[in-house]
Amino acid sequence: MLEKIYNWFDERMGIQPLIDLAKKKTVPHYYGTIWFYMGGISLFLFIIQIVTGVLLLFYYRPGADTAYESVKFITTKIPFGWLIRSVHSWSANIMILVALVHVFSVFFTRSYKKPRELTWYTGFLLLFLAMGFGFSGYLLPWNTLAFFATKVGTDIAGVLPLIGEPVKFFLRGGEFVTGATLSRFFAFHIFILPAIAAICLGLHLYLVQMQGMSHPDGWLNKPEKDRKVMLFFPNFMLRDVLVWLIVLHVLALLSVFFPWELGEKAAPFAPAPAGIKPEWYFVFMFETLKLIPAKILFIEGELLGILGFMVLFIAWFFTPILDRVHDKPRSFWFPVLGILSLLYIAGFTIYGYMQ
Repeated sequence: MLEKIYNWFDERMGIQPLIDLAKKKTVPHYYGTIWFYMGGISLFLFIIQIVTGVLLLFYYRPGADTAYESVKFITTKIPFGWLIRSVHSWSANIMILVALVHVFSVFFTRSYKKPRELTWYTGFLLLFLAMGFGFSGYLLPWNTLAFFATKVGTDIAGVLPLIGEPVKFFLRGGEFVTGATLSRFFAFHIFILPAIAAICLGLHLYLVQMQGMSHPDGWLNKPEKDRKVMLFFPNFMLRDVLVWLIVLHVLALLSVFFPWELGEKAAPFAPAPAGIKPEWYFVFMFETLKLIPAKILFIEGELLGILGFMVLFIAWFFTPILDRVHDKPRSFWFPVLGILSLLYIAGFTIYGYMQ
């Protein structure tokens, strides 16, 4: 009976070639294999985001007069609603952390080299989309911290020359952060960003499957007997699932013992709370902009800082082009700059929370 069902689907969907590919696919087994799990963890957490987000949508009501009350209703009245919301919030933050680790690991292991440039570009875009999900979703509960953090974030966007004010107006839906801003962020979070992410994720996964896992420099120069590999299925897949289960347990523990707080409802005319900060993955930029002088020569310090970050991120995005020598050891400065960037982000993030 099962064989008949399988044959029916195989004739219509071509399942057997995919199974044959999975049986033949191998994964390089060396010191860097551990970093391969980061991409799978990010995907697993993204799936959790989708499932919990859909569940929250059953009760969430966007609007300045309804958003906070609907989230409060979810956390206090709906059975396990507080747990679903905590899982959604914690998984979002852990997903961004793991995605950052994944991008840095790809950079340090030089896994962006030919022919995997497009894999790097789509992965980098997915990291920024994840941060966009975090920024847009942060406002949806319409609490005090989210309100003022969004105000600060959109004010920073408004500093950009020529396009700054139109971008800020577009994000806010007006001059100020209001219910119109909440509606726009809801649309970004639920419709626009998921549509873009689905395209990027589909292309990213396709490229990973077609090109296989990357290998270290000099791997192909070794004798075949010295190239240790493991089968993707079932060996690597079972390890991947085990890692997912560990992540799920950590996520459950965090959600149960440290439930995500709702805070107080946003009061647009109230003064901003002392020590207001954006989400942790923007803190290093926020603290940097605070330390820059108001004027550097004839340029506003904040504008100079924002332009500096934009140049650095664009350069990071085009790493495969800047590192053109694919068959030789790369420049000494690539790993050094990567380590300095990592220390800078971690250091200023810790510094920001110590204030």
